Amino acid sequence: MNTVTVIGSINLDRTIRVKHMPKPGETIHTRETFSAGGGKGANQAVAARRSEADTYFIGAVGTDEAGKTMSELLSQEEIDLTGVATLENQATGQAYIIVDDQGENSIMIHAGANNAFTPEQVRKSQAIIEKSDFIIAQFESAVESTIEAFKIAKKAGVKTILNPAPALENVPEELLKVTDMIIPNETETEILTGVTISDEASLQAAASKLHALGIEVVIITIGSKGAFYALKDGKNGIVKAFKVNAVDTTAAGDTFIGAMSSLLAKDFSNLEEAIRYGNKASSLTVQRFGAQPSIPYKKELD
Repeated sequence: MNTVTVIGSINLDRTIRVKHMPKPGETIHTRETFSAGGGKGANQAVAARRSEADTYFIGAVGTDEAGKTMSELLSQEEIDLTGVATLENQATGQAYIIVDDQGENSIMIHAGANNAFTPEQVRKSQAIIEKSDFIIAQFESAVESTIEAFKIAKKAGVKTILNPAPALENVPEELLKVTDMIIPNETETEILTGVTISDEASLQAAASKLHALGIEVVIITIGSKGAFYALKDGKNGIVKAFKVNAVDTTAAGDTFIGAMSSLLAKDFSNLEEAIRYGNKASSLTVQRFGAQPSIPYKKELD
């Protein structure tokens, strides 16, 4: 298995289950409320570790109870937290999630410490980055810190994977130039490229725009249909999703990325196999409630 480093967000998720999403001004009763580990970065790290990758994390928490809880949860997963700083006067990231009976969710995030760690802190973790096979990042933490991590990775021959979520209208060109693989969903793809995803031709058109920025591999997740992939050399295709009854789509994309990275070859020669494995992991995640509690272990996938 690979050595994977994730740089990004650590959140304590507070989830509310409801029959339907409330309309503006509407008051409704909840079915259930619970707290669990979350944050796109932490979810991806848990997914990689549960698929038996050696996993490291670069990020930050606050000195509050949420920070202690998240540090304990990630340590229990045997994720190396050497690169995680505890910041004074910063709240640990938190997410507030509403999930309806159709499995759809609405998420509100307070970034807190996730946006407070700096490129200087990243440089302290240079040795961790350099010994990795892959480094994964998202947009739930400070972009300048991600750029620094990716620059270190590129110099060391470490492959960089960018999950551009939540979407930014203006992604720094400096970051895209040091990105080997990008994994947006359909909405994020449209924001990045201006191409509306409606069919395979539009997927290919969007991928071509991303390749033109220097990115070698594009994977566009297309929900229940699976994932479209395109390599710069022209090879492309769709790996179909597994058909399941979803109850909560929280962390589905994060599970896909983390699980896939655990067995992906650095030369991308087994890309379809890795995507299929990520799809399988994600298909289990959406059948369970919560973010990190729903992420499967390798033994379940085998």
